[in-house]
Amino acid sequence: MLFLLNDSVFEVGPTLMSGADARRFDRLSFDFVVEMGCELFAEDPLLHRNDPERALRLACLIAHREPGLNAALFAAPAENCAPELVEPRFAVLPDEILKQLQNKARRGRLDAVTADRAVWGRMAA
Repeated sequence: MLFLLNDSVFEVGPTLMSGADARRFDRLSFDFVVEMGCELFAEDPLLHRNDPERALRLACLIAHREPGLNAALFAAPAENCAPELVEPRFAVLPDEILKQLQNKARRGRLDAVTADRAVWGRMAA
């Protein structure tokens, strides 16, 4: 399954969160996972680019806690800001949109503005 995290597309699937890992994280609520995501992005607003492995784990946790969700945006105003200032948003996108975004990413054409226009619409108007 494809998962959009900010402006990066990740492959998440059952093999990434299976067995012991899945059981270990079953106790975490969705709210806790969101809070953790806000803390991570408050520290580094470009986490999805600077630490893709950690970002992939976050994407897996989100998808595991809320099946069907396949897009998340954690908008942090500045590096090392308060986690309360990070604005999380979530979406369920059609597979075709995710595939288009993945293709753009492979060609080096997926950035925050492109992802925003395609999904979030925060910069519109």
